Amino acid sequence: MGFLDDAKDAAEATGKKVGEAFDDAKERIGDKVDEAQADAKVKQAEHERDATKAKNDYKEELRKD
Repeated sequence: MGFLDDAKDAAEATGKKVGEAFDDAKERIGDKVDEAQADAKVKQAEHERDATKAKNDYKEELRKD
């Protein structure tokens, strides 16, 4: 029975290791998705800032005349 117990323990350890690797990969993917979403929000905010500045500059030029 010792051999079977050792094999069972090895199989359980392998299963845990595979499960942990899967969880780590899933977490890494989630982190990359979060990072991409944050980058998209930053780009959108920068675009809105630049558009507002351009609009305000244009309006300021109109006021000068």
